[in-house]
Amino acid sequence: MSDEKLPVVPGEHDSSVVVAEPIPDPGIEPHEPRITDIDPKAADRVERQVATLFSLAGLLALGSCVAYFAIPRDSTLEFGPLSGNANNLVIGLCLGLALFMIGAGAIQWAKKLMVDTEISEERHDAHSSPAQKADIIEGFQVGVAESGFTRRKLIRRSLIGAMGLLGLPAIVMLRDLGPLPGRSLYNTIWAKGIRVVNDVTLRPIKPSDLIVGQLVNAAPANLAPMQEESAVEYQNAKAKASVIVVRIAPNEIRVPAGRENWGVDGILCYSKICTHVGCPISLYEQQTHHVLCPCHQSTFDLADGAKVVFGPAARPLPQLPLAVDAEGYLVAQSGFTEPVGPSFWERG
Repeated sequence: MSDEKLPVVPGEHDSSVVVAEPIPDPGIEPHEPRITDIDPKAADRVERQVATLFSLAGLLALGSCVAYFAIPRDSTLEFGPLSGNANNLVIGLCLGLALFMIGAGAIQWAKKLMVDTEISEERHDAHSSPAQKADIIEGFQVGVAESGFTRRKLIRRSLIGAMGLLGLPAIVMLRDLGPLPGRSLYNTIWAKGIRVVNDVTLRPIKPSDLIVGQLVNAAPANLAPMQEESAVEYQNAKAKASVIVVRIAPNEIRVPAGRENWGVDGILCYSKICTHVGCPISLYEQQTHHVLCPCHQSTFDLADGAKVVFGPAARPLPQLPLAVDAEGYLVAQSGFTEPVGPSFWERG
């Protein structure tokens, strides 16, 4: 027979297996006081250091605001083969150093001034009893007292000042989001007598060009010339003035009160901009006369004043009153009578 030992099966008795004893609890080493614990002058010196760091952070936050306005947006800085926008670089450096100063000050405060006595406690269940919650609150209050936050006024005031000033750059840089809309959504380039043109071919549209069930994406005739003058103004105008023109059998249209003469032989014109968040819409189902927004599925009934029949949109699509000019082309009777685009609080 072979002398080879069989493997030990877990759970079976094996006298040759040595069970290791658990390592004894080493306990907590005696606390060694720091120089700031025994020398009040050293503690005051560290307090001034921390306050200086926090104060510098506040000044750097203010510096980023000054740089935002003082440094031209198109200025550059060059470092050999490297270059970058001076405005962005200075703002970034100021904010980065401000955050660094606050972090460095907090570390110095914690290492040199806050209580550093080590403690140990038994693990406990995740659920806290009322008594444990009371202990937590008491421990938090003790921690606040031991941190010296309430006692060391210089640190407290400088930290609060730095954190407050650090919020200023965020407020200042909100300016980069663009000007406030004001009443810009109330006005488009549509006006009385402006022809309705196909937004691709730019050809004016006659009633005879449309058949029942057809939907056409359209724009005002005075939009195209703007493209040669200013691309920005052109895009802004197009975003508000784009429309859809649909032809529905007149006997299937439910005309809202006051709009009896807004259509031409079943031809209706509505804003192309969804009243939810402003997505362009044109997914049309001619049997139900419903048009669908592809972003969030808001659905509008074009045969019933473009009222909302489904989805998150809060109001119908604005309707553009139509007429026919002397040459037989579709024209606007006026501009939109309500704001186009997403609903917003300024509408009242």
